[in-house]
Amino acid sequence: MKYVFQFARIMGFCLAGELLRALLPLPIPASIYGLVLLVAALLTGLVKPEQVKQAADFLTGIFPLLFVPVVAGVMEIWDLIAGNLLPIAIAAVPVTWAVMAAAGMVTQKIMEVGKKHG
Repeated sequence: MKYVFQFARIMGFCLAGELLRALLPLPIPASIYGLVLLVAALLTGLVKPEQVKQAADFLTGIFPLLFVPVVAGVMEIWDLIAGNLLPIAIAAVPVTWAVMAAAGMVTQKIMEVGKKHG
């Protein structure tokens, strides 16, 4: 039953993100709104980490399975992709590095704030 309530909390933030996306005229995905709301709730103490930890651990554990449909889709359109592999790689590699660097810096800042407040 604990998992149900933890998933419900996470889904509540997903729903709030969907509502914000519908209400605000910004080109930001609903998942980002939901994630920011959940992080804010965790940082302010509205949600305690143990209230979502087990469900979050489960979701991150199955995360690689979510890529299976994407890979299957790429295999279906490989003929279209093969001719443009170099431009795709030239675009994808720096963007991937930029996203990893940004995520790392944000994570470090959040951890610093958590240590100061924790």
